[in-house]
Amino acid sequence: MHHLTPRQIVAELDRYIVGQADAKRAVAVAIRNRWRRQQLPEAMRQDVSPKNIIMIGPTGVGKTEIARRLAGLVAAPFVKVEATKYTEVGYHGRDVESMVRDLLDTAMQLVREEMTESVKPEAERQVEERLIDLLLPLPAGYAVPDDDEAKQKRERNRDKIREQLRSGSLEERLVEVNTEDRPTVAGVLGTAGMGMDIEFQNMFEKMLPVKRESKRVPVADARKLLLAQEAEKLIDKDRITRAAIERTEQSGIIFLDEIDKVCGTESKQGPDVSRQGVQRDLLPIVEGSTVMTKYGPVKTDHVLFIAAGAFHSSKPSDLMPELQGRFPIRVELQDLTKDDFVRILKEPQNALTKQTSALLETEGLQVDFADDAIDAIAQIAFDVNRRTMNIGARRLYTILERVFEEISFNAPDLEEKKIRVTGELVRERLGEALKDEDLSKFIL
Repeated sequence: MHHLTPRQIVAELDRYIVGQADAKRAVAVAIRNRWRRQQLPEAMRQDVSPKNIIMIGPTGVGKTEIARRLAGLVAAPFVKVEATKYTEVGYHGRDVESMVRDLLDTAMQLVREEMTESVKPEAERQVEERLIDLLLPLPAGYAVPDDDEAKQKRERNRDKIREQLRSGSLEERLVEVNTEDRPTVAGVLGTAGMGMDIEFQNMFEKMLPVKRESKRVPVADARKLLLAQEAEKLIDKDRITRAAIERTEQSGIIFLDEIDKVCGTESKQGPDVSRQGVQRDLLPIVEGSTVMTKYGPVKTDHVLFIAAGAFHSSKPSDLMPELQGRFPIRVELQDLTKDDFVRILKEPQNALTKQTSALLETEGLQVDFADDAIDAIAQIAFDVNRRTMNIGARRLYTILERVFEEISFNAPDLEEKKIRVTGELVRERLGEALKDEDLSKFIL
């Protein structure tokens, strides 16, 4: 994270997301501030709180995509959660503290992968020796020979197997591998186990028996299983836990989506009964508290929260005043225009037109989009969003699927392997839906 400047972060996001410069800049500065805080003296560092962000904008304009791409850029624990899945303490459902536990689980996995990578050369050497032992097992009752000639003969045999392993000629050979699987509370009890007290969860997991079994698998699969086992022996579990907790506390990021769905005045009955309660429960997490997890206590004082919502039927000021104050930065994302749709279809590295072409290329079909076709798709998406419900760029998925429905179905059987998509073809495929406004509501 330290080598990415705000400008570089925005440039990376620009590769996948069109427009929304204000949101990209706000997120980039917030991420950079995490690194800046780490450079401060210890006494001042504790007083610098993260500047949490609320992103406001209709669905399909890039709020979630910015967060998803951000997760791939920063070497920090990141978790995206939906505010709607939490309920007030005392009601059936997940409590808000579980988002911090999810964040720590992400950090544990992140640190474990980094430490596994650091011990990988030694682990691979041990795996190679174990695979040789499995491919060249000692006979029952075999005693280690005393004479040098027998030892040398066995070493020569092992070296031959080693060469074959390295050349890849034994990848399909079956070997027998012992595996261990330790069940979790969630795996045994499902969602009911997730509501248990942390200490009770730990006690319950210790009581569960370890499942051991022997599998016959190809060498290629055995190498992965054995690598995980050998790496587990080499890495320090306590060190992983300490590093994961520190990384969660100092650089963790929680993306809280659909925050507008928990807005609203307090209600004593009906479906809105726990909205205000969820906000009250969120408040101590956002402003800084200590959450108990199965790995130990985690402080949330310096976790960065990025909230997002469409705010169609509510506004940020409908949130509790205390919670509003914990999100000092407000960023409004703009509705997408026709020109934005054209750019979305052309520019991003993962543009829908490029995805569609790549998918049909697997059938030997070459698809070429004319400029007037992209212009027509963009105009139709913009018009349908304006006439019906505005779902942003997601409308492009619907229109492209409709345009390519017949081509995708017939692709394996087509003799002509080159197709040029024109504006005329787009309008022809969508003709009936465009004429009938009621029909377009259902089809597009």
